[in-house]
Amino acid sequence: MKRRKIIPLIMILIVLAVTIFVPKNTYAQNLSWGSSGAEVTELQNRLSRWGYYDGPISGTFGPQTYEAVRFFQRQNGLTVDGIVGPQTRNALGMAATASAPAAPVSRGVSRSDDVELLARTIHAESKGEPYEGQVAVGAVILNRIRSADFPNTLAGVVYQPCAFEPVKRGTINEAPNDSAYRAARDALNGWDPTGGALYFWNPATATSRWIWTRTITLRIGRHVFGN
Repeated sequence: MKRRKIIPLIMILIVLAVTIFVPKNTYAQNLSWGSSGAEVTELQNRLSRWGYYDGPISGTFGPQTYEAVRFFQRQNGLTVDGIVGPQTRNALGMAATASAPAAPVSRGVSRSDDVELLARTIHAESKGEPYEGQVAVGAVILNRIRSADFPNTLAGVVYQPCAFEPVKRGTINEAPNDSAYRAARDALNGWDPTGGALYFWNPATATSRWIWTRTITLRIGRHVFGN
């Protein structure tokens, strides 16, 4: 009789242990019209800093935030649905999991998925360039993060309005090749062939008059670099 009572008790304890110790789904929920809270405030702040949103920082996802998200998605080659899902989160540099702490405001790169974004940018901007030139493009992007004149996150620099043509064209979303991944890691590890340059451009295709006011300090392949 006692044995019969003990077996159900053991089963209950096993169920409780599984419930407590099996990790729950930590993926952050999508942000959409009607959402509210700290993440919406962060979203509004990022969109405002990058010129996509001019409404109040209210922490409430309303019509202005919805249109700003759609504007951001449209400009950056993302699905235009007004919902901040995984792809849009990644583009905004927002945490992909609910349990992840908010990224600190620092002029550097620390998140592992930054390798992916940097490699995609290098691939889109310098595919076919000499390897040193690919690293140089990555170094320019990282130099901008460390400069007070630019956003202080990788996503902020890459997706800053009108900063990089591949973002506008959507080629930023193409899969990088091995060379781009290696160049991204080399740049992140501190190799800067440019000596601190903040700009690069192709003299044969550049149409901006302003970019030609920069001082050219180096040329690698088809790109020139300067400040």
